[in-house]
Amino acid sequence: MTHKKTIRAIHIFMVALLLNSHQLLAQDSTVTLTLKDAIDLSIKNSKQLKNYRAKIDEASAAVQEAKDGRLPDFKISGSYLRLNNPNVNLQTKSGSGSSSADSNKIKVSSALYGIANISYPIYSGMRIQYGIESAKYLEQAVKLDAENNRDAVILNAISAYVNLYKSKTAVDLVKENLEQSRKRDTDFSSLEKNGLLARNDLLKAELQTSNIELSLFDATSNWKLANVNMNILLGLPERTMILMDTSNIKAPDPLQTIEDYEKEALQNRKDMKALSFRKKAAETGIKIAKSDYYPSIALSGGYIAADVPGLLTITNAVNIGVGVQYSLSSLWKTKAKLQQAKAREQQMQADEEALDENVHYQINEAYQGYLQSIEKIRVYAKAIDQATENYKITKNKYDNSLVTTTELLDADVAQLQTRLNHTAARADALVAYNRLLQAAGLLQSNK
Repeated sequence: MTHKKTIRAIHIFMVALLLNSHQLLAQDSTVTLTLKDAIDLSIKNSKQLKNYRAKIDEASAAVQEAKDGRLPDFKISGSYLRLNNPNVNLQTKSGSGSSSADSNKIKVSSALYGIANISYPIYSGMRIQYGIESAKYLEQAVKLDAENNRDAVILNAISAYVNLYKSKTAVDLVKENLEQSRKRDTDFSSLEKNGLLARNDLLKAELQTSNIELSLFDATSNWKLANVNMNILLGLPERTMILMDTSNIKAPDPLQTIEDYEKEALQNRKDMKALSFRKKAAETGIKIAKSDYYPSIALSGGYIAADVPGLLTITNAVNIGVGVQYSLSSLWKTKAKLQQAKAREQQMQADEEALDENVHYQINEAYQGYLQSIEKIRVYAKAIDQATENYKITKNKYDNSLVTTTELLDADVAQLQTRLNHTAARADALVAYNRLLQAAGLLQSNK
């Protein structure tokens, strides 16, 4: 009697928790989302993509900075100086011997001057042009990085949506099984009262009902956590209940060959294109390093004005000319810069080869993963038929006292498990197919 009361207490406690959780969820807002809605929201609110948008802005600013190198430099400087009582001796060619004596009478206590210079680069060993070219390559690489990250965000949204679907379906299936189990308990209880069923068999059935209730509690908890994770991913309020509309999920396209997907990857993978642009930037870096071997030529002009009270006044001093600058130290200092630039190019080449190998592996892995998912669906579908038929046969034998209660309960559990497995396999196949599309660089074109 004590054992039965304990089981009943567990029943009441678990049901109360489940009812309370449903009441809490009922208090929150609900939103119905298709898979496309979820993908769009995840892209809109992705922190990673916002970070990459900032990186793109930074790269664009770097391009503009490189272009600004073609603009003239304009500098203005000026000073006002207070002086002590200096000895001023002006040396002149005058034959008069009074120049020295007269100069000693000059009193200088301050000085004021201003200088304006403008310099326009004419030639710098192509350093500016190569700098612009390199900055543009890196800008394109960052944009492609963002697109590649966008693929990852889309796949993550699909995985989260599928996980929410699996967890909600698990709750529904376990609830359905729990109702059947409780009905069986009621029937068994009537049989036990009429002396047609051993009390031990009734307790076994009630124990299984308790286990199903615990399973329902776990499934509900997983569903709530999956719902919270989805809300965070989509930028929705944390307590929003998401209702899924799966009616518009299209069936996967016919599967191509691995070779076809590998060819698509070479044309569409954003990370491969980004690395190609970085390789070009590294090649341009070699040209930038070599430009140090050449002189810089610039057109320059300026204006000078000065006023030293009691001594000197300069106005309208305008100058214009061409300046040539060449650093002799570049003959031995540029070699190290050139070696560094060539080493970066070799790194990009190695990274490109490693990525190419990795892409081939990713496509093969995703391809086999999808085939495995399809095979699981087929096997689990067959297992459902087998488990259903097995339960019917076992129930018939049980009604004729040919099998034990334990065998009947085991058949019921097997039936529930195959249904859960089949649902999960179908959902996982959707993720596996989209992972294959991502590996081939086709994910966004199929959304």
